[in-house]
Order: sequence, then structure tokens, then C-alpha cells
Amino acid sequence: MKKIKKVLIANRGVPAFRVIHTCRDNKIETTAVYSTPDRLATHVFLADNAIHIGEAPPIESYLNKERIINAAFKSKSDAIHPGWGFLAENHEFAQMVIDAGLTWIGPAPETIRLMGDKIQAKNIAVKAGVPVIPGINGIKHENEILDWMKKEKVKYPIILKASKGGGGKGMVKVNSSKELSGAISQAASEAKKAFGDDELLAEKYIEYGRHIEVQIVADKFENYIHLFERECTLQRRNQKIIEEAPSPSISKDLRKEICEKALDLMRAIKYESAGTVEFLFDPSEKKFYFLEVNTRLQVEHGITELITGLDIVRIMLDVAQGKKIGITQPEVIPNRWALEARINAEDPKTFNPSFGRISRLQIIQAHSVRISQGVYEGAEVPPYYDSLIMLVMTSGPTRQDAIAAMDRTLSRNLRIEGIKTLTPLLLSLIRHKSFQAGDFSTRFIEQHIDELVSGFDEISVDDELLKISQYVAEISALGPQEWM
Repeated sequence: MKKIKKVLIANRGVPAFRVIHTCRDNKIETTAVYSTPDRLATHVFLADNAIHIGEAPPIESYLNKERIINAAFKSKSDAIHPGWGFLAENHEFAQMVIDAGLTWIGPAPETIRLMGDKIQAKNIAVKAGVPVIPGINGIKHENEILDWMKKEKVKYPIILKASKGGGGKGMVKVNSSKELSGAISQAASEAKKAFGDDELLAEKYIEYGRHIEVQIVADKFENYIHLFERECTLQRRNQKIIEEAPSPSISKDLRKEICEKALDLMRAIKYESAGTVEFLFDPSEKKFYFLEVNTRLQVEHGITELITGLDIVRIMLDVAQGKKIGITQPEVIPNRWALEARINAEDPKTFNPSFGRISRLQIIQAHSVRISQGVYEGAEVPPYYDSLIMLVMTSGPTRQDAIAAMDRTLSRNLRIEGIKTLTPLLLSLIRHKSFQAGDFSTRFIEQHIDELVSGFDEISVDDELLKISQYVAEISALGPQEWM
């Protein structure tokens, strides 16, 4: 059995923040890596030591495999945790870590490779008896798609996806045959830039689908345990911004079925560590379809921790050290409801990135709130990386309680100035009557964006300065007062 003494986190910001805290709880030292613009970043201060690995472009720093492994040796780290994003699902990096004699905290490289190819993953799912969305793989020309649609009687819209992709990149919705040729070129170009491979697949587009994923943990002793499901339906540009657990969309029987199918798939690939099986649920037919396996720690894993009381990062550390998972399936009993809101540095109206210095950051911690914070007051948000700066999670005995806690946090207890964030949009979403009724789909934001924006109650820094100026002017006009 291996004993991990020091973990290098091959990441930055919120994911590094998250992993460092569990390592501290388990008396494991940590090493942060950082690029030049991140030299004063939160994760650098939190870790026990930090190593500079390159300049701003990710290819020179957070995506530079050799520099990260060299940093592990330099800092005398004996294990690497990839967090999420960057190299977290790069099977070549995972193998390099193992070949260097370090402990990889995650699933086996071969598992990452298999599940990183959407076509192979789909074929494995079929063999495991997991339902998949009707589609065609390995397309190069529009005639292949037209022939498939005719043969299978599939109607528009359809969706094109990068077969090696994820995170919403290389995905293009096609509404008619007129759009098909251009959509193929666009999807292939995006796939090539993002993943170095332009292979595509096409699938039936489920118009008002719900995005549901099942959290799995597994060890080297073939213990496979699900930690129930999360609802990740509310998305912008195919990327999640609000998640909740459990899902308000499915019945008790459907919950049992979807979790068992997720376990079947993970057993088929002999999965180890923490991972997630994603499904698309069609509420009109009450059917769910396999989407993909995320062979990493998910951004939204925290809400599963809140409803189960488990530490998923700790389970990953235990599995990497060759330990058995210390729980059984009957012992996993969710007893709360939890929400997560992703605070991204983006304009809430246009989703354009918003970078710069955070001139004010006020966070009032209160009952039933958990915050993973990737920034501090005075920090610079650089333009080179993912726009996520904070995760706000709330919980309660019921869904209504969790929503109320989130409303209180976003509207009263969180103040970020100097940059724009998605906070006004998130607040509009959780206050929308359809969200509160659990009635929404993956298209909800795009369909209701004007209505959501109209609900913003934004006060700009200029407005605040005007108020202060007016107040000073009034006091000056009155002359000296006793309280002064």
C-alpha cells in the first residue's frame, strides 16, 4: 500500500483550492504550480509550497506535462492530482506521471483514453446495456448524415459533436439541411483547435432534454458505489452554470434505474477512483440516454458531498493509495437538497469574458453555505484561463430551503466589484417561477434570456460613487455636525 506524503496539484484557481483543503484535513502537504500572471493567485498562498512552471499561455504552463512532472520532483511531491480541466482527462499525462514513479490520483490512463473517445465510449455503453442516443459516428461529409437521417427517420434538429471532445466545445446544433454543410465545417474546425482531432459524430437532438449525471466512486477491489445523481440542466453555450442534487426531474424508480445503469457501465470498464456518468433525459418519453463518462473530479461534486456527507477528494486519495472505499451502498443515504451556482467572470448579458482586478470582494458566510473561492479582494483575474472564479453551494432539508439560502447568498451576502460576473443571471434563474417549479430544459436560458436579463437589478460602481458624492455634498452643505 502506497502512502502519499505530498501532492502536487496540476491546476489553478478553484480546483486547486478544493484539493488543497482535503489534503490539509488528511495531513498531506501540497505543492501549487503557477504561471507568471498567477504568481499572486489564491492557490499559490494556500499550498505549502509553490513552483513556477512557465508563462501565461497554458501550453507553456498548465498544459506543459514535462514542466509539471519536473515541478513534482523539485518539490519532492510523490503524487499528482489534476483537479478538473487542463490535463485532468489527458491519458498521456496520466501515464507519464505513473512512468515517472509518481502516484496518479485518478482513473487508469487506459480508462481515460477509452472514455475520451465518444465513439468508443458509446460502443462500450451499448455492450453494457446502457441506452444511447440514436446517431452516426465518424462522419466526414453531409451525405453520410442525410443517408442516416433518411434510413433512421430522424428529423431536424440534430447535433454535431467532436468525438474526442467535451465541455461543450465542437458542438453545433443543426436546424435544417441548409445549415448542414457549414455546421460540419464549424464543428470540425472547433474540434481540431480544442482537441487536435476533427472527427465528428451526429446525434438526434433532444429538444427539451434534462442533463442528469450519476457520481460513481470505485476502488481496486471492484467495489463500485454510486452517490446518486445531480441535475445539471441549466447551461449557457453547452456549459453548466447551476446544478442541484438530487434531481427534481426524475421519479424514485427512474433514479434507481439510472444509477444502476451507471454502475453497469463503470463495472464494464473496471473503473477506479471518482468519475461521473452523464445522461440526457427526455421528459416527454421518460427515457434517458448515455452521453459520456467524465474520468475526473467534476466541478459540481461538492453538492453531492453536501447531501451525502462524504468527501469525494478524500476517496480519490484513499483509492490512489490502494485502500478500500470505507462505505457500502446501503450506507449512502442522501438527506438534504443542495444547489451550486458557478460564479464566472463574464458579462451576464452577453457571456463575454470580464477580466481585471477585483476591487471589492465581500462574502458573508452563513448557515447552510459552502464556498470554494479561487480569488481574493485585490486579485487580478487574468484573460488566459477559464472564467470560473468561485463556486457557491447551499443546502437545506428541502429544495425550497436550498433555493432560499442561495437567494440570500447571491442577493445579500456576496458582493464582487471591479469585474462583471454571472451573479445577476444566476439570481434571475433561481427566482424564475419555472425553475422554482422544477420545469426547465437545457434550452431554458437561450429561450428566456431577454426575460432573465430584464430581472437584473444592477448597481454599477459609478452609481455607488454618485451616491457617496451626493452624501458628502449634503453633509458639506449642512456644515460640521456633532457626530463628526
